Amino acid sequence: MKLDGIDIKILHELQKNGRITNVELAELVNLSPTACLVRVKRLQAEGYIEGYAAQINARKLGQTLTVFTEVTLKNHRQADFARFQSAVDKIDQLRECHLVSGGYDYMLKFVTASVGEYQAIMERLTAMDIGIDKYFSFVVLKSPIVRSQMPLTSLFPA
Repeated sequence: MKLDGIDIKILHELQKNGRITNVELAELVNLSPTACLVRVKRLQAEGYIEGYAAQINARKLGQTLTVFTEVTLKNHRQADFARFQSAVDKIDQLRECHLVSGGYDYMLKFVTASVGEYQAIMERLTAMDIGIDKYFSFVVLKSPIVRSQMPLTSLFPA
């Protein structure tokens, strides 16, 4: 399915406010409510919309620690990547895992309750013999800019 400008506008508005009513959304994208609902359902069916979730303010919940971790694997066979990804996928504190180009293989993002919890996770991973050669940790001190929305209108101009 090819997206048009209206589809991009719908996605743009929904990522800003997933709780918007269909009538309000239709007004913003200049469609009738029925036509808008048909498009939203099609975007959902085609997998462009994966779900709706509340954005939680972690600072309100209490102290947390965010750590970015660069991981280099010993070997670079497909089975090595699959074994590593399967292991880290089971870690609840892992928020993101990216296979990257450059001087290391993966960039991971963890959110934990403490340095001790993060260190315990990394000790478990290195003890599992899942191919980790080395890792470097970067503790986040402050996050002055965090965006959860993709710049759809810039990426896909009408």
